[in-house]
Amino acid sequence: MKRSILIGFLFTLLLTGSAIAQRNVAQAIQRDPVLEADAKHNLDVARQAYAPLKRAYKQVLLRFEETYAAYPEFSQIDEFLYLAGMSSYYLAEGKGKQKVDLRSEKEKEKFAPTKLKADAIAYLSTVVEKYPESKFVADAAKTLTVLKTDK
Repeated sequence: MKRSILIGFLFTLLLTGSAIAQRNVAQAIQRDPVLEADAKHNLDVARQAYAPLKRAYKQVLLRFEETYAAYPEFSQIDEFLYLAGMSSYYLAEGKGKQKVDLRSEKEKEKFAPTKLKADAIAYLSTVVEKYPESKFVADAAKTLTVLKTDK
């Protein structure tokens, strides 16, 4: 009797173990807490710069570039891409409180309207394609339509 219970237990354990091993479990992304906190801070600063009263779009782009270069796996990168895309679009349209000085070689290279529009398309396309569940997809897609018809 004990032997049959033991054999049944081992058989059940064997079947359960093989079933567990067959599951496809996606490994979660390991996030660096220090980089995550730094990126979150940069996103908070970028949100404030993007706000309707500030409209400091150049500052948003600088914060985004710094963050994306250091930590592209940031958990809220979809929002950051959206803010960078919209900021690029607005700067290309001559909007915002921080004006672009196209006489300066450095700014001319970085903030030329054609480059800004291309960057806006790239950033917003990334939001739409890589983060379809993001709450920024609808606005990004709408702006992409405008950008692609302006070409």
